[in-house]
This record gives sequence, structure tokens and C-alpha cells, in this order.
Amino acid sequence: MNDKLNRLMFKMFEFYENDPNHIQHFIKVHSFARLIGMEEGLSPELLFTLETAAIVHDIGIKPALEQYGSDAGPYQEKLGMPEAEKMLSALDFPREVIDRVVFLVGHHHTYTDIDRIDYRILVEADFLVNMYEGNMKKEAMRAAFEKEFETEAGRKIAQTMFDF
Repeated sequence: MNDKLNRLMFKMFEFYENDPNHIQHFIKVHSFARLIGMEEGLSPELLFTLETAAIVHDIGIKPALEQYGSDAGPYQEKLGMPEAEKMLSALDFPREVIDRVVFLVGHHHTYTDIDRIDYRILVEADFLVNMYEGNMKKEAMRAAFEKEFETEAGRKIAQTMFDF
């Protein structure tokens, strides 16, 4: 499974060639998602799906910018789904992983109806990185923390990083 994740990372490096900000972003989201997933006791299969989703979660940014001139969340979600499907299929990921990852890519900026722990962790990991990279104000970070962080590991990381 690690070999597939490594190959996927290199494909995403190629996808975001000459774009170190987006490459750095997905690497950080992946790292936090993996750590939280392990701390929360995810099964190896679910952790693999989560890690896959974390690597490709923002794959819709590039086509959104090309098509709409905007990387707004709804555009990312809409255009990211077929991109993720195409990339994961080309790398022979299992169908059940592809289906779940495509769903997660298509919903990772939608914070209602979070249906499973992998979705929750992806949202938390993305928030951890976005709170730092986006230079969010302390009040906005605290509000996001209170509303969106439910896992023990995610809350601990956020509290340690941002002194809540």
C-alpha cells in the first residue's frame, strides 16, 4: 500500500509541477491526516483510503483556476472529482478506495453531514494546514476549532499549535 501512496505522491508532484505551494500543502495535509488517523485507531484499510484522499484532496484547484479563474471550494469539489477518479484509476487503486476518495474530494470543503471518521479527519487535517497557511485571525481559528474539531488527536494538535 505504501508503494501506491508513494506513486500517487509523485503523480501529484507532476500534476502541480512548478507549484511548490500546492505541493507543500498536500504533503502537510497528508502528514496530519496520517498522524490523526493512526492516533484515532483507524484500520489499515481505512487509513490507506484517508491517506489517498489527503494526497489528492485539492486536485480540483488547478482545473478550477483554468476553467473559472477561481479556486473557490465548490469549484474545487466539482472539478476535483473527475481528476481524482482519472489519476487513481490510472494507478490501479482499488475501486472501493477510488469511490470513497472521489466522494471525499467532492465534499472536503463541505462541513455539514460529515458521515464517517475519514471525512472528519480530512477536514481537521486540512483546517490545521489552512489555519497556518492562511494566517487566520485567532478568533476565526478558535471558531473553526470549536466547530470542526472532534477527534482527540486533531484537537490536541490544534491546541498545541495555536495555543487555544
